Amino acid sequence: MAFLRHFFFSSLCFMWVFLPQLVLAKHAPVTRSYKFEIKLQNVTRLCKTKSIVTVNGQFPGPRIITREGDRLLIKVVNHVPNNITIHWHGVRQLRSGWADGPAYITQCPIQTGQSYIYNFTVTGQRGTLFWHAHISWLRATVYGPIVILPKKGVPYPFPQPHKEVPIVFGEWWKADTETIINQATQTGGAPNISDAYTINGLPGPTYNCSAKDTFKLKHCQSHTHCS
Repeated sequence: MAFLRHFFFSSLCFMWVFLPQLVLAKHAPVTRSYKFEIKLQNVTRLCKTKSIVTVNGQFPGPRIITREGDRLLIKVVNHVPNNITIHWHGVRQLRSGWADGPAYITQCPIQTGQSYIYNFTVTGQRGTLFWHAHISWLRATVYGPIVILPKKGVPYPFPQPHKEVPIVFGEWWKADTETIINQATQTGGAPNISDAYTINGLPGPTYNCSAKDTFKLKHCQSHTHCS
């Protein structure tokens, strides 16, 4: 009987120590990996097609989804003639300043044919931020959202929405943006203003030749029948 009592007590101790570890493991942060291929892509806006620098051929670029406490590994491979860096706008770079992205400040640019892995942890933040190129004017086309969800088991600090749709505002120039900023630098004047403002990369119907280039968000009457 003494042996059985000792075995039962030892089993309880094991379960008491082990179960909390299982709970922690269930909600433990994870490492999320992304790959950004910097490449040229033909895009048509305002009835004019031009080649722009993009991430994975997308404009705007791909959405990053993570959770508070997660580690992000984002490999950026440069296939264009321009040097490139990526800045994670609004992300607190705690002990990872080399991942912040401003060219020639915290990082040497990624040269043509080269790659770099941004490695950082999202600490004490939740919500929607955005990433963009941080060299010259490449940010005009190289940008996208970062969605930081709460930790698993942690509620939203507001009623959880029935649908989440990132909306990113931008600008569009018919001319090559690198040429525009180089001319402004040489003359000391302000750069030419953009030809259109955009929502998720689309200028909308108020501009000529843009009736079909409009971002549309369907309105929902019912939380259970939203599409």
